Amino acid sequence: MPQPQGHPPDELPDELPDEPLALAVEWLAWATRARLQPNPNAMVLATADARGRPSARVVLCKDIQPQIGCVTFFSNYGSRKGAELSANPYAAAVMHWDSWRRQIRLEGPVTRSSDAESDAYFAARPWQSRIGAWASDQSAPIGSRALLEQAIERTARRFGVPSPSDVQGDAAAADPGVPIPRPPHWGGYHLWPETVELWVEGTARLHDRARWTRPLERQAAGFRGGHWLATRLQP
Repeated sequence: MPQPQGHPPDELPDELPDEPLALAVEWLAWATRARLQPNPNAMVLATADARGRPSARVVLCKDIQPQIGCVTFFSNYGSRKGAELSANPYAAAVMHWDSWRRQIRLEGPVTRSSDAESDAYFAARPWQSRIGAWASDQSAPIGSRALLEQAIERTARRFGVPSPSDVQGDAAAADPGVPIPRPPHWGGYHLWPETVELWVEGTARLHDRARWTRPLERQAAGFRGGHWLATRLQP
């Protein structure tokens, strides 16, 4: 496929960088500029319950912060993933760009982000999504689609805004300008990678692959990462 300006090299550098998350930021930024897919920041997140039984789903990676050493995503704390992270606060994640032939794998403990960070991101979401976060008891059973739509309509009336299903056109233009606070059951998570793997597809399945590992020290607001150890892997 044609490569836009600033396309990173088609191989990992011979001398692997000391820190992998900065390269992950570069890859994500390029994938976003290239518009490789509707959600270039889509990330498969795998968690496990207290019995060790895994589950996986797609979330959106909202930030990679090399200087802090974490990856941020947001969700309903009462969802299945939220319950599993409460019981077993550890996760693995994969970002894969098939048309670009690249992949990022992340593994590490997970903590909740601060209320201030969650509030700021929630306020930046489209108002329809904020209504949906209040109306949906994510992962809980519901009898029909109609009941869900009724819950959304009740929530819209509660906040004095139109029902999202009745509003057409651009979400920003249709914003009624009514404050909709973040529900207490919704917010951010930080994944603190202790393992990062970067993968570039090669010809004849001779892929370029490397893994970085580091120790983590628990801190009040999350973790502090130690020195990364880089290892090139066979495909």
